[in-house]
Amino acid sequence: MQLENNLVVKRYTFEYHTNWNDFIQTSKNGTFLFHRDFMEYHADRFIDHSLLIFQEDKLLALFPANEQLSVIQSHGGLSYGGMILGFPIGASATLQIWEHICGYYKKNGFEEIIYKTIPKIYHRYPAEEDLYALFRTGAQLYRRDITFTIENIKRPKLSKGRKWLLARAKKCGVTVREQSDFSAFMELETENLKKRYQTKPVHTGEEMNLLHSSFPEQVNLFEAVGEHGQLLSGLVLFITDEVAHAQYIASSEEGKDAGAFDLIVDYALQRYQHLKYFDFGISTEQNGQYLNEGLAAYKESFGARGTVCDFYIQKL
Repeated sequence: MQLENNLVVKRYTFEYHTNWNDFIQTSKNGTFLFHRDFMEYHADRFIDHSLLIFQEDKLLALFPANEQLSVIQSHGGLSYGGMILGFPIGASATLQIWEHICGYYKKNGFEEIIYKTIPKIYHRYPAEEDLYALFRTGAQLYRRDITFTIENIKRPKLSKGRKWLLARAKKCGVTVREQSDFSAFMELETENLKKRYQTKPVHTGEEMNLLHSSFPEQVNLFEAVGEHGQLLSGLVLFITDEVAHAQYIASSEEGKDAGAFDLIVDYALQRYQHLKYFDFGISTEQNGQYLNEGLAAYKESFGARGTVCDFYIQKL
């Protein structure tokens, strides 16, 4: 698709709410994380400065973003970001769109853009034209996270160790249930993160309940419980067109001993075997400079292998 030099960049306002959400549904790399109802559940934490790029009345691309002093982030509240492109948009058009985005922010006094790429496993159709545009405009790679992904159709057979833990979980009377109330699980997740990493989850239990009510097909919780109904382990999944992504994982000590999480993963893999990928999430810290090798090895033991998510700095 060739573009004339008549692109128009507009800042998002609620006036474009429907246009934005409709475009996400038909784009080649948008997911429900970019739906305005998802982005705005934590609107009080970010100054939104998202953009829509038009050619006359035709919407070509979106750029979810927020501002932080003199920096634009794409988007600070999301796991991944970047340009959301329509199906007709190719390399040349993407380059022009990116140059217009950079020009808009520079004109408005910003000094740089922190650009999060969308890992290709989330693309409905190949959409890495933005990487070429970033290269052409001199953006610098400054962070690379690695996540661990299973391609379902090629998933290897379970190892003896995994089979043993599954058998153990069943022998211990562990069962898996789908849950609509995230409160108890998020308390367990909060305890685990505080104990191990002195951090806390991005979301609260109340926020997860809100997201589930807004996106009941996309935000799901699976819990493993013991014979007496006690919570042993849990898994929060974000479901997109191509991927079941593990957003949160937590187990109690009793759950670890009983192999409860293995049972949940086995359940989830079967539940979403129609999707192309199952993604365990990242195992990196410190802007990608530290790899949690134990966590990575655990995910790899299920047959998962590496997918990267890159972060760039674009000086304006």
